[in-house]
Amino acid sequence: MTDFAAFLEPGMRVEAPSQPEWGVGQVQSNVGGKVTVNFPDAGKVVIDTSRVMLLPVFDPS
Repeated sequence: MTDFAAFLEPGMRVEAPSQPEWGVGQVQSNVGGKVTVNFPDAGKVVIDTSRVMLLPVFDPS
């Protein structure tokens, strides 16, 4: 898990730069480096943060 991923908490908004078509999602859970995110265009996705980077979105507009 990246250092930043350890700070992801439920309710935070994130995006996956490698999958821009997913849009901006909301973190549902973060357990042991596996982050579940609900994306508007991809649904609920479980992401292994050691393989896929997530970036925070502070202004989802």
